[in-house]
Amino acid sequence: MHIHFIVHELFEGPGALKTWAEARGFSTGYSKVYAGEALPLAVEEMDLLVVLGGPQSPSTTTEECSHFDATAEINLIDRCIKAGKAVLGICLGAQLIGEALGAPFEHSPNKEIGCFPITLTEEGKRNRKFSHFGDTLLVGHWHNDMPGLTEDCSIIAYSEGCPRQIIQYQELVYGFQCHMEFNNELMELLIEHSAAELSEFSDHVFVRQPEQLMNNNFKEMNEKLFLFLDELVSNLSK
Repeated sequence: MHIHFIVHELFEGPGALKTWAEARGFSTGYSKVYAGEALPLAVEEMDLLVVLGGPQSPSTTTEECSHFDATAEINLIDRCIKAGKAVLGICLGAQLIGEALGAPFEHSPNKEIGCFPITLTEEGKRNRKFSHFGDTLLVGHWHNDMPGLTEDCSIIAYSEGCPRQIIQYQELVYGFQCHMEFNNELMELLIEHSAAELSEFSDHVFVRQPEQLMNNNFKEMNEKLFLFLDELVSNLSK
């Protein structure tokens, strides 16, 4: 099993996703685009493509951010989906999956930064990949936008601040607006990078401050994510 990560920024790395892959003995590859690394040219060798988050949006141009090429990433996602690969998008990555499938991203009703519960929809409760989530689950958030919806997608979970937290686009293609990959190391990097943003939006109902952010326990949501991923990749051999 080979997992390939697209990493847009040092402070939005794979976090607990890397822990999962290493614990299962899977091989991993990275396109750290912030460091000038190229996207993979071929998709044949990868089993799961994971497109991570970042401060960009699908509408960000290369003039605005020289290391982020939304069109190239959307094309890669499209090729992976057509090749029958599993694709998981986190935050920005989820929005790019929507774009690849003809569903433009939208602005979320609320900015969310912190850990807040998501609630499973009835479709989510019936989906075996999420049967271990329970009705609600406390997960991480750090976003302004949300992924678009295709005609045949399913909303798996929503939060009070955002109606699109987890989306099943296809049997092997999922978008997570939420951040279940957060761990302490990743949170420290995000806080360090985002001090001004956190201060500016301190009065927002769904924005938490550094001390609150670091006091969260990410263990349960990481473990729930791992079980989802186990179920996802098990479908690749069926």
